[in-house]
Amino acid sequence: MADQSTPREARGSRPRRPAAGAPPADQLTEPVPVGEVPVGDDAVRERLAALEAENARLREQLDAVPTVTSPVPVAAPVPRGPRHVGRSTLAVVLLLLGALLAPVAVIASWAGGLIDDTDRWVETVAPLADDPAVQQAVTNRITTAIVDAVGVDDLATEATSALAGLGLPPRVSTLVESLQAPLASAATDFVRRGVERVVTSDAFSTAWTEANRTAHEQLVAALRGDPDALASIGADGTLSVQLATVVDAVTQLLVDRGFTILERLPAIDASFPLMQSADLVRLQSAYRLLHAAGTWLPWVSLLLLAGGVLASRHRSRALVVAGLALAGAMLLLGVGLAVGRTLYTESLPEAVQRPDVAVIVYDQVISLLRIALRAVAVLGLVVAIVAFVAGGTTAARSLRRSWSRGVAAVRGAGDRHGVSTGPVGRWLDEQRTFVRIVVVSVAGLVIVLADRVTPALVGWTAIVAILVLLVVSLLARPARPADAADVDPAASPASVR
Repeated sequence: MADQSTPREARGSRPRRPAAGAPPADQLTEPVPVGEVPVGDDAVRERLAALEAENARLREQLDAVPTVTSPVPVAAPVPRGPRHVGRSTLAVVLLLLGALLAPVAVIASWAGGLIDDTDRWVETVAPLADDPAVQQAVTNRITTAIVDAVGVDDLATEATSALAGLGLPPRVSTLVESLQAPLASAATDFVRRGVERVVTSDAFSTAWTEANRTAHEQLVAALRGDPDALASIGADGTLSVQLATVVDAVTQLLVDRGFTILERLPAIDASFPLMQSADLVRLQSAYRLLHAAGTWLPWVSLLLLAGGVLASRHRSRALVVAGLALAGAMLLLGVGLAVGRTLYTESLPEAVQRPDVAVIVYDQVISLLRIALRAVAVLGLVVAIVAFVAGGTTAARSLRRSWSRGVAAVRGAGDRHGVSTGPVGRWLDEQRTFVRIVVVSVAGLVIVLADRVTPALVGWTAIVAILVLLVVSLLARPARPADAADVDPAASPASVR
């Protein structure tokens, strides 16, 4: 029986047999440092010599083995050199230039089209004929022209003087002479009512349109250097619309109502000023430059933005920046138009009787410019959103994965119910890049070839293009392993062993 005082480790362990040639266990209880082997210990000295000999032999074998390179070479990190810095700088410069040039390009395109295209000009100013303030201003101007041409005040004076000189009693003569002012006011009101009736009718809209067409054609002829042009541009730079047609209609109406004195008067000249600015006089020298700028500057701006995107190392991010920069530039242009409106109002001369009408004309003239800048802003936002969704950010990838899972779920439900797009779906999946290029190209052509780019046109075109791409991704049917086996016999399960 084992001794009860023996430790548990000693009772549970079995004695180990020493290795061949090893010293007894009692001699290895303490480690023997190398170089401090006790003299006279032959067994330890022999063992150490054997280990040193084995170590030398292994070193010789290791030196004889050739160095084996790693099967997967690891590329050393390439430091960012001047080439990458220059490329990034070039991309930033191009994007900045394109964004800064965009507002100038929009203004030049708008101004060039407004000056060159008579139909666009007429369409721009035609709504002014229905504005109550403009109608009131035209009524006042025509009424004043007719009253001055007739000489209502002089006629009233002559009429009252003639009556007072008929030998009437003094009190009656005095009373007749006091009717001079009311008589002139009544005649003026009679003329005004006739003018208002014409100005508020459909005939005025027609006459206004034709008068503006004539004025614009004369303006364009003068800007082109036609010596025979009779443009209605005064020395102070005032662009006016002749209202002779409206005056003729008012005159005929008043004559029919008994105001026959107008039949004996020469033609009455009346005009309505549209713009009062000395800059109109300078347009003739800048006409050709403005025409060229309106034609080429938009394309130059787009090419600069496209060059910045192509020069960038991260093109999807650069495209997002380009879209946002374009939208931001249009926002700045809108702020500039608002400031310009205030400056225009404050710079009106004191001779302008209706500053509110001048502001209405200003707003109407730049209405197409506002539409253009909003359309370009919407286009920039659409480009930025599409580029972000197609980019490599975590949010974009998560969004695309969610859509892919949803499409896969719908496709799986269709397969379970026997609904499949078949060969058409496989073709759409194989040619998905080509289909995307076609859809984007068609959307771009719709915007570029449109007579007038509006926010609604850009927005609806983008929505339709995105819906088409989503439907195509839903109809596309990736090839399954079974389908691939049918196409490639070498990949069938029977041939794989």
